[in-house]
Amino acid sequence: MPLRRWLSEAEPVAGAPGVCRRAVDAGGWRAAAQDVAASGGRLLTLWASADAVGVPCVWAAYAAEQGVLLVSCAIEPPARAYPALDDLFPAAVRQQRAVRDLSGLQARAADDRPWLRHAAWPADYAPLADAGAAPPPPAMPVADDYAFVRVEGDGVHEIPVGPVHAGIIEPGHFRFSIVGEKVLRLEERLGYVHKGIERRFTELALADGQRLAARISGDSGVAFSWAYCQALEGMAGCVPPPRAAWLRALALELERSANHLGDLGALGNDAGFAFGLSQFSRLKELCLRATEGALGQRYLLDYLVPGGTRADLEPEGAARLAACVALLAPEVERLRQIYDEHAGVRDRFAGAGTVAPALARQLGLAGLAGRASGQAFDLRADSPWVPYGELAVRKAGQTDGDVAARVAVRFDELIESLRLVAEILKRLPPGPCRAAVATPPAAALGVGLIEGWRGPVLIALESAGAGRIWRCHPHDPSSLNWPVLEHAVIGNIVPDFPLINKSFNLSYSGHDL
Repeated sequence: MPLRRWLSEAEPVAGAPGVCRRAVDAGGWRAAAQDVAASGGRLLTLWASADAVGVPCVWAAYAAEQGVLLVSCAIEPPARAYPALDDLFPAAVRQQRAVRDLSGLQARAADDRPWLRHAAWPADYAPLADAGAAPPPPAMPVADDYAFVRVEGDGVHEIPVGPVHAGIIEPGHFRFSIVGEKVLRLEERLGYVHKGIERRFTELALADGQRLAARISGDSGVAFSWAYCQALEGMAGCVPPPRAAWLRALALELERSANHLGDLGALGNDAGFAFGLSQFSRLKELCLRATEGALGQRYLLDYLVPGGTRADLEPEGAARLAACVALLAPEVERLRQIYDEHAGVRDRFAGAGTVAPALARQLGLAGLAGRASGQAFDLRADSPWVPYGELAVRKAGQTDGDVAARVAVRFDELIESLRLVAEILKRLPPGPCRAAVATPPAAALGVGLIEGWRGPVLIALESAGAGRIWRCHPHDPSSLNWPVLEHAVIGNIVPDFPLINKSFNLSYSGHDL
């Protein structure tokens, strides 16, 4: 069945524009995935839930040019298995393993190693499916023995890095198989900062979920907040005032700007160009100070609320942001010229960590990293929500797929975000910045989908009636991109890994839910 027919026969879902749902059996689960893959669609995320009588259900969200298709497949007891999708979408491997750890549902796949559990709870306990059961012991006596894939041959040896790192970086283990300094294979192990966020959502009221959503990955607080609010408002039939939508876009572009400023400085530093770090750190601080002065927080974890925004933008704050953008834009352009002309920086960036467009397409590389490898998808332009349909976002894109390409995309997106901030400030409509949000009916489903600075952020929200959350699945694009980093580093030398890693700058916290 063509993907267009799957979408036309599916029922609309409240929340983000262009999202619809189709319930299928096990055969339909595979058929839908095959048709999405054949049509050039992409897997966004997998998760598991249960209906009101406890029948487990596995979900997949697919993105295509025609829209977003949610496919749900009920798994009638006593069955606990479902058809795997990793032969069609390699990005499904770790998501299937996470579903098993959290919900106890097993994909029929070759790789069935645990992913998030780390022996932190018994193997026969599923934190989401067994929420009403007795809790597991507070600690396990022995750490699990993870089965890393070994590379053998003359001169091959391993370098284990992490999970504990220097400074404040979050934990993650990287197992390098190398000959000399050349990387033959990298295998990651994540999940060390698993926080039980999906379980915690089930204990909250719908009206309170936004605060938790904002803290899934602190550098993407606006994107996750907006996705949650979008899902909840769609379920409740609430349309935020126009001014609120524009203020949210302002906050999202400020978040994107601050992250790109910070990363461009860090990338310069990893290339041995400390001048870049000092200059971009200075510019990021100016951006954060202006954001705090105008909107009340340096990092806008609590600025978006259901129905709109927590506070309005006063004229003094708008003038401060406009002055900041006017200062930042020419300095960013000048620093870009310096990066481009610096022979040492060019030498470190060019050809490092290459992900060819064909490989990026096969592995489902998303967001800014995907756009640097020929995957020109940006929801702000391709599936715009209010007010992005009026802003005519200029998509960034490269095809070389190396560190230089990812840096170029960051520069392009930063310059475009600064333009958008200035445009929003000029066109900000009058009126209130918040509307009342009614309690959604029981058994409602809403989906929020926002293009964050890393890529698409999704929230799938189910209500349980009486204003309670039944299930909330958040998706950060890092879950799609972490496996691609393993391929990007192959053939490079070990000392280039920090630079390649930083060019992706993936979230541990957004992955280890």
